[in-house]
Amino acid sequence: MPKKTKGQTLVCVYPDWCKGCGLCVAFCPGKVLEMSVLGKAEPVREEDCINCGFCELHCPDFAISIRPKEKGASCPTFPSGPPTESEVC
Repeated sequence: MPKKTKGQTLVCVYPDWCKGCGLCVAFCPGKVLEMSVLGKAEPVREEDCINCGFCELHCPDFAISIRPKEKGASCPTFPSGPPTESEVC
């Protein structure tokens, strides 16, 4: 899948699964993520996301999902745990 250009992705962080390790924050080339006051990652500059996928691929808790930004799109909620492969694809 070709990479999208800057600002065309939706960065979804699921705080219930995020343990606050900070890997995504430390290595994001666009500095899209920051740690919240609760110690969880959160997207603060989503318009700077270049869709490199580092955060999604390296999150040890599967707490981040990168999706195409479409009109009316929002982050899904998964009350029973991290998304399955069929829910992400």
